Amino acid sequence: MTIDDFAERFQAGLDAMATMPMNQARRHYDELCASFAGPVPATIAVTDEVIDGVGVRRYRPHLGAEGVVLYAHGGGFTIGSVESHQGVAAGLAQALGREVVSLNYRLMPEACYLALLDDVEVVRRRLAPVALVGDSAGARLVLDAARRAADDSPLGLVYPLLGTPSDTSLGPDAPLLSRQDVLAAWSMIAEQARRIRDDLPASRAIECLAVEHDPLTPPLLATLDEWRRCHHQVGVHMAEGMLHGALHARSSLPAMEAAWRAFRRALAAHLD
Repeated sequence: MTIDDFAERFQAGLDAMATMPMNQARRHYDELCASFAGPVPATIAVTDEVIDGVGVRRYRPHLGAEGVVLYAHGGGFTIGSVESHQGVAAGLAQALGREVVSLNYRLMPEACYLALLDDVEVVRRRLAPVALVGDSAGARLVLDAARRAADDSPLGLVYPLLGTPSDTSLGPDAPLLSRQDVLAAWSMIAEQARRIRDDLPASRAIECLAVEHDPLTPPLLATLDEWRRCHHQVGVHMAEGMLHGALHARSSLPAMEAAWRAFRRALAAHLD
C-alpha cells in the first residue's frame, strides 16, 4: 500500500460519514480504522471493564513489566473509541512490554471538553500510570490532564494539537486533515481549554510522533523548540511523506512503521 492508496481509502470512508447520523458515523469510523489493523497478538490478553464510570480496555502482555501506560485515542473529540484505535493500543502494549489501558472517554458534543478531561483524570488517579500516551485529540487530552494534575510522568504524543491553532501558526492543508478541520476542532474546546494554563508540562521526558504532511506539524515543532529551551528532554520522530491518521496503516507504510518504532523505543527508554 502507498500513502496515496491509504489516503484515498480513508478519505472515502470519511466522506461516507458526512451524511450519517452521529451514532452511525461513529460505528463507521471504528470499522474504518480497524480495517487497517491486524489481529491483536496472541500474547496480549484483552479485557474490558469500567473504572469509576469510565469504560476502559486493558491490553496485558504475557510476562509484562510492572506499571501501566494510559492511552487516549484520537478522533477530533467527537468520534473514536477503544475499537477504532485497538491496533495502536495493542501494538503499544506489545512494543513496551507493559499493560496499556485504553480510555473510552466521553465524546463531544454530548459532553464538554472538561468532562472528557475528567474521564482521563479519574482513570489516571486510580491507575497511577508510568506514562501517558495520546493520539491526535487524545494527545491534547493527556497533555491537558497532566498539566491540570502536575503529573510528571513521561508523555508520548502522536501528532498532537499543541498551543492555540490559528491561521498563522498552522501549516498548509494536507490530505485527510485541513486547516479548517483543525480550527473547527479547536473552536469546540477553545473556551474550556483556555482555562487550563498553557504551561510547560511537568514531565521533562516527552516523545512526539509527527508526520510530514499535517497542518499540526509546524506548531508542534515550534512548541517543542520552546520546551527544549526550558531544558525539557524532547524527542521528535518524523514520518517523512506520511499523513495524519496513517498510524492505523503503519504495517503497510514503511516510513510510518519506522517512525512508530523509533517513538516506541524512545518512550520505553524512559520507563526502564
